[in-house]
Amino acid sequence: MRKVIILIFILTTTSVCVAQSIKGGLAVGFNISQVDGDEVYGYHKYGINVGPMAIVPIGKSFSVSIETLYNQKGSFQSPRFNDSLNGAYKLILNYVEVPVLFCYTDKEIIKFGTGFSWGRLVQFKEWEHENRVSWTNPYGPYKNNDVDVLLDIQLKLFTGLNFNFRYAYSVGKIRTREFHNVFGNTWTRKQFNNLLSFRLVYIFKDTPTIKPKKDKDLK
Repeated sequence: MRKVIILIFILTTTSVCVAQSIKGGLAVGFNISQVDGDEVYGYHKYGINVGPMAIVPIGKSFSVSIETLYNQKGSFQSPRFNDSLNGAYKLILNYVEVPVLFCYTDKEIIKFGTGFSWGRLVQFKEWEHENRVSWTNPYGPYKNNDVDVLLDIQLKLFTGLNFNFRYAYSVGKIRTREFHNVFGNTWTRKQFNNLLSFRLVYIFKDTPTIKPKKDKDLK
């Protein structure tokens, strides 16, 4: 699996050298995330989102992009009570991820994209009530792979630099967990990654935006 990840990374970062029509880029930003189904609510877990990309134009307005990202997800809740069961929770899920998007660019200013990403879990840590939870395997009860559906918007700030907002949600569950409360009630919930990303995307050798010509005043 590591060899596959390395191969994808090399293909993504060097593809710009293979064909002049393919553009290379770099995305740097942060995530705010939660895990739906963990009984912790709100986008309170912060993480980084960084990696290279390749963009393949299809005609004038359409393109396909592929990225290789280091993407930090998870969940977080601050302590709520002043006792041993204080409600604090922290979950770290770090992935190496390969998103593929089909994009439409409107007037060379704003780009809309949708697609899927495949992520491989490379780091996992979990705390409950501020105590580290021990597991017998390195990824605990979480699945090694995560497939997300993506919605993406990019706004060109100036030539080469874009602001990017992305929403991602797991297609399949990443864990099934059984919960208990002090009254003896038990329930089971499936868990899914839920992610908002805010990034700056730099495109190498980007084409300057063509400004419309103004009509000259008639003499």
